[in-house]
Amino acid sequence: MAEEWDYVIVGAGTAGCLLANRLSADPANRVLLLEAGGDDSYIWVNIPVGYLYCIGNPRTDWGFKTQAEPGLGGRSILYPRGRVLGGCSSINGMIYMRGQARDYDQWRQLGNTGWGWDDVLPYFRQHEDYYAGADEMHGAGGEWRVEKQRLRWEILDAFAEACVAAGIPRTDDFNRGDNLGVSYFRVNQKSGWRWNTARGFLRPAQNRPNLHVETGAQAERILLGEGRATGIAYRKGGEAREALARGEVILAAGAIGSPHLMQLSGIGPGDVLRDNGIEVVHELPGVGENLQDHLQLRCIFRVEGVRTLNQRARSLIGKAGIALEYALTRSGPMSMAPSQLGVFAKSSDTVETADLEYHVQPLSLEKFGEDLHPFPAFTASVCNLRPTSRGSVRLDGPVPTSHPLIAPGYLSTEGDRQVAANAIRLTRRIAAQAPLARYKPQEYKPGPDYGDDDEALARAAGQIGTTIFHPVGTAKMGADPMAVVDDRLRVHGIAGLRVIDASVMPTITSGNTNAPALMIAEKGAEMVLADAR
Repeated sequence: MAEEWDYVIVGAGTAGCLLANRLSADPANRVLLLEAGGDDSYIWVNIPVGYLYCIGNPRTDWGFKTQAEPGLGGRSILYPRGRVLGGCSSINGMIYMRGQARDYDQWRQLGNTGWGWDDVLPYFRQHEDYYAGADEMHGAGGEWRVEKQRLRWEILDAFAEACVAAGIPRTDDFNRGDNLGVSYFRVNQKSGWRWNTARGFLRPAQNRPNLHVETGAQAERILLGEGRATGIAYRKGGEAREALARGEVILAAGAIGSPHLMQLSGIGPGDVLRDNGIEVVHELPGVGENLQDHLQLRCIFRVEGVRTLNQRARSLIGKAGIALEYALTRSGPMSMAPSQLGVFAKSSDTVETADLEYHVQPLSLEKFGEDLHPFPAFTASVCNLRPTSRGSVRLDGPVPTSHPLIAPGYLSTEGDRQVAANAIRLTRRIAAQAPLARYKPQEYKPGPDYGDDDEALARAAGQIGTTIFHPVGTAKMGADPMAVVDDRLRVHGIAGLRVIDASVMPTITSGNTNAPALMIAEKGAEMVLADAR
């Protein structure tokens, strides 16, 4: 079966839902949006705490794992990616974070015209619906709702005070270009419900006769002819289909899916393709390389004399109270983003802007998916915002349903190991400040057995580190030999093919990556329409 469209978009995730909305706004454009997963009607997609039941669930998650990581002591870790309408915005932490002005100015300095902070700020504002209204930094009335969280915790307030005592200033807004400081995160929620891109961008457009959304559609390869992308071969319910594109094929499958599909189609590093039985159609050595991610170091402290979620969520009475609070007020623990309090700090005096981000939580557990600890505790998870380590995504044979080989390369540079050691030191210093003293914090992870020398702390980081779900960079934008797309997001050497998602970031942003991915989609959609004219 084959049908012809103006635009075929692969991936109905964060970027894909916005792209479908913008490209189908003109009724003259026929748009097909392909999504391998199902719809987002699953109740745990819409309840904020439902990420606990979506990550690792084949209904909503691809279920990827990394290769054994030398920097993590040889561990392989889960690598969640959304496989549902809304993609990662349906299972992520809901944190609205743009990053720093310097991130985008660096992109522009690398030769990517039109991607500096002043260039991209209007695209953030264009779709934003900020709870406090519009100003020079925020937009109002757009599709992407940003609200305050609907809870507070005594232990988190005390941690914020401890940060101030340690020299980290308070801030009331992380999204004005410089995010140094401590504050509660702003979140993509609406009245206590998760606000994903399917609800924000796809629902308003779903009744347009020129937009068709195909779920359960696994893209298998890009159709290519005479140096041009002509469509997508995909499979639905065991049936092979083809979608032909008169205009463009747009990959919005994310930092894992987009390079994997290009490699399956014969676009990528020649040696990698040949080793996996794929004919090299167009050699692009950067496809799947330059993988960057934020490694979170989950530092845990036991406390006394204060309530944390560990106590409240372990009893049936506590769980019933949590459910009732959410049912009546849409607040409390069921409305929680995975992390509530945010801190941006500097790992040393030598860095110009904050290079550490904390996600602080009034709870603790050994690892994701396990029960909370039986003692009161908080977790101060800290990540290096600008890692120099680089990894890769490479196909594992020619079968489209085989998961790719994901090797993030965590802690593979001396610089990253040093920042990790400094991050643990800073966390210990914050925990030792007077505002936390009355709760008698005791370090549980990494633990006092790890001393204060760089080597010991770097080793500790490898033991407690895991992804915080921010992979980017695997189809990077630029003009150097490893670049995959140009600054208009067109794949080098292949006409009619663009990548518009987080994989095009040349360097990772200094914060959570969902909002930047939406900005890229907003700007990318404008480019597609302008080039068509």
